Amino acid sequence: MSNDSVSPRAQVRLARGVSPWLAPTAAAAAVTAVLSRRSAKWAFAAVPLAALTGGMLWFFRDPERTPGFGRLLSPADGVVQSIDPWEDGRTRVAIFMSPVDVHVNRAPAAGTVTSVEHVSGGFTPAFNKDSDKNERVVWHFDTPLGDIEMVQIAGAVARRIIPYVPAGTKVAQGERVGLIRLGSRVDLYLPEGIRPAVTVGDKTVAGVTRIDRA
Repeated sequence: MSNDSVSPRAQVRLARGVSPWLAPTAAAAAVTAVLSRRSAKWAFAAVPLAALTGGMLWFFRDPERTPGFGRLLSPADGVVQSIDPWEDGRTRVAIFMSPVDVHVNRAPAAGTVTSVEHVSGGFTPAFNKDSDKNERVVWHFDTPLGDIEMVQIAGAVARRIIPYVPAGTKVAQGERVGLIRLGSRVDLYLPEGIRPAVTVGDKTVAGVTRIDRA
């Protein structure tokens, strides 16, 4: 398991793309809190709305991070769900993101985004083997290692994937590239000849944990 960690001076902000969910919830919580001062019955709505707002602030946190060291860094916070050899010689590392993980995904390597393709599909739980057919966004990066493929996969709860950058954008390693609301799964395909430095069950930190073996 990697010993990489978030910088002790990490600052936390909210992820881009959460306003459509957070803004109305926070507004409703504020309004019912004011009304509860006039009538106690409003507290029955104010308390759960305040709790929901607090939960969303936690779910959609986006901490600043100091990038780790390695040719390929983890694109997602989560747990390594599987490591599979692919027919073309690459190795797929699948990272499961739970609802309590940070949902912002980061570039595994510095380079240029060559394509961002949205693929329609289902919404089965991300830990299910059939999730390969789920709604997803397929990324390709032109890097010093060649073409690197990353796939953001929606799950049963996370039904919206939000890319932050379009094709043609140059990105730094560990730079934010997109968001999956409420978690799910991110697959990273290691080029032929590159072995993974993680094993199934390892926890990963986006932009920090090294994925390739030196």
